[in-house]
Amino acid sequence: MKRKASAFWQGSGKEGSGHLSTQSHVLQQTPYSYHTRFEDGVGTNPEELIAAAHAGCFTMKLSFNLTGAGFVPDSLETQCIVTLENGAITNSHLVVSAQVPNIDEEKFAELVKDAELNCPISKSLNTSITVEHHLV
Repeated sequence: MKRKASAFWQGSGKEGSGHLSTQSHVLQQTPYSYHTRFEDGVGTNPEELIAAAHAGCFTMKLSFNLTGAGFVPDSLETQCIVTLENGAITNSHLVVSAQVPNIDEEKFAELVKDAELNCPISKSLNTSITVEHHLV
């Protein structure tokens, strides 16, 4: 499987702007710029997209783990905070809240840890990954 996205940019790093598009057309000339990356401009930025990818990948891997262990989740919700410091992503912090019938905390923690270590996005990131998990 291969997935594709593209970036277009015009101008300098601070005054310029560009747009991002994805193969699926979910992003179609979505604007990004210095302002959307380092301030509060309208548009997206690479770190936000990494956070979305990590949250989505981790959550799907956790769902597969739970189902494989005989627990079908009622719901999983994951937030991801990516930290950019001194030109490098220094941390990806995941916070997952889950409704999973009949699972105990120890088994849930084990399956969360496996998802943290084995989702493809986690494997591709060269940074610290931290996870908080809550059964609700």
